[in-house]
Parts: sequence; structure tokens; C-alpha cells
Amino acid sequence: MNLLEQLKTFTQVVADTGDFASIEAYKPIDATTNPSLIYAASQDEKYKGLIDDALSFAKKSSADKSSRLSKAMDKLAINFGLEILKIVPGRVSTEVDARLSFDTEATVKKARELISLYEAEGISRQRILIKVASTWEGIKAAEIIEKEGIHCNLTLLFSQAQAIACADAGVRLISPFVGRILDWHKKDRGVSEIPATEDPGVVSVTQIFNYYKKFGYPTQVMGASFRNIGEICELAGCDLLTISPKLLEELERTEGTLTKKLDADAAHGVEIEKIMLDEKSFRWMMNEDAMATEKLAEGIRNFTKDLIKLENQIAARL
Repeated sequence: MNLLEQLKTFTQVVADTGDFASIEAYKPIDATTNPSLIYAASQDEKYKGLIDDALSFAKKSSADKSSRLSKAMDKLAINFGLEILKIVPGRVSTEVDARLSFDTEATVKKARELISLYEAEGISRQRILIKVASTWEGIKAAEIIEKEGIHCNLTLLFSQAQAIACADAGVRLISPFVGRILDWHKKDRGVSEIPATEDPGVVSVTQIFNYYKKFGYPTQVMGASFRNIGEICELAGCDLLTISPKLLEELERTEGTLTKKLDADAAHGVEIEKIMLDEKSFRWMMNEDAMATEKLAEGIRNFTKDLIKLENQIAARL
């Protein structure tokens, strides 16, 4: 078996893309999207129908200009999600506007609106993960909506503090960003590469996985944002891994033996101290972690940039 086939025996493989052809090619369980992926996909003429439908929906829904734009953006995200759900057997992740990352109330409201749009199309909320940035406010919003059966994928996660707060909040799934952690450490150390076995992103996800399994948290760990297949192989056994089409292709083309590296049963024997978090301790731990603080802020900014590009494109047609 190639590496991808072997990986699927240890871990649920998720496609990190908005391109339907790639999803069909690699047969993942779930798929994840974000504003950057949807913006990139929307530049392809083959997705014009999804944009046209979103514009039509918005024009019928509201006479107010800003409200029309908001509704068009939401419907476009849902349209991509609906098409993806025709391909994957599991779930699709749809992201809340990154500009709401520090507003618990607005995040809750937007999540409910997105779920309502899916349900209006006959899609069960069990097949949707609402993606929310792992700020304190985002985590508190997720805690509220998880109790309503709206399950969440907490994204832009770079630290143990974020992971523990998410688990304590009863979040369904987290997406620790492996590659972006590596990027920061390479720049900080002034090196061009770090071996996969020592990769700080791999180490971080391994620690989070072991912590969750040790203390019986049901929150799923989905490693994300990979830079190379070495990182992926070192996390074989993680609950889920969301992987770009380029790296899925490389895994499929690569022969060799893949070893399960993360094991829930083995995690029970790992010596870990449980950490009790409140808002003050969460913010202090984040403050003490320069990498997590910088990458979270940068991630929110970058998702917002691509969201605004997409909004400008949609607004011009409204």
C-alpha cells in the first residue's frame, strides 16, 4: 500500500480544499474550507454557478445593501459546503467571519445563521462543523452553541492553552496548525529546515493528543496546515488529519511502511499534569507563548484579507 492508503487505516483523512475534483480524487471522510480556500476556488469559472446562486439568494432576501452582501457571502460558503457534502460521506467545516473572532455574541449569531441555511437545504447539523478561531471569545461562543447541537471546529490553534480551553468547553474538534508552528520556529531559529521528528508543530499536536486521551476528553484532534508529508507521517494515529491536495497526491505516490505514531491507549500511561484554566490563566499562558500569540493574530488577519477580497468580488456583482 502507498502511504495514503496506510494512513487511512490509522487516521481519518480530511481534504483541506474547496476544489471538488480534488475531493473526489482522494476520497476523504470529511472536508474543510476557509475564506482563503473559497476565494481561490471562486476564481475558477467552473464555480460561477455557485456564485450566481448566492447573488440571487441575497437579492431576494434583503433590500439593504450591507445585509445583501452578508447574505451572499454566507450563501456562497453554504453552496460550497453543499457541493462538498455530495462527495464526502462525513462532515464539512464552514468558517465564521474572522472579523468576529473577538465577539462571542456575534459569533454565536453567525453560527446559528449558517446552520439555519444548511438545514433549509435539508442538511442535518450533524454533518456540519462551524469553524471558529481559537480566541477566548471564540471558545466561549463554541461552548454555547455546542449545547445546542451545533458542533464546532476550533481553528487557528497553536498552543496547549487553546487546546485545553476548547476541551473544557466541550468543543467537538480542534485544528492545531502544524505547519504554521514550524514556520515560526524556523524563522525564530534562523534555519531552513527542522527534521519531522523534532518538528515543533508535530511535538505540539502529539502533546495535545496525549493530554486529551490521558484525561478522557472526547474532543477530536485534527492536525492541519502541513508543510510536508514527514509531518503527516509523524502524526499517523491522530484522530483526523486535514491535508491539501498537493500533499495527498504526494502521499499517494509514495511507497513505504507507515508506523502508527499516536496511540490513545499508550497516552493513558504518559505522565502529564492536568491544568485548570480560567480566562486569566488562559490569557497569561497565551501571553507567555510568543509563537501562539503571533500566529493566531496573523491567521485572523490573513483570513480577513481573503474574505475582503471575496466580498469585493461579490459586492461588484450585487
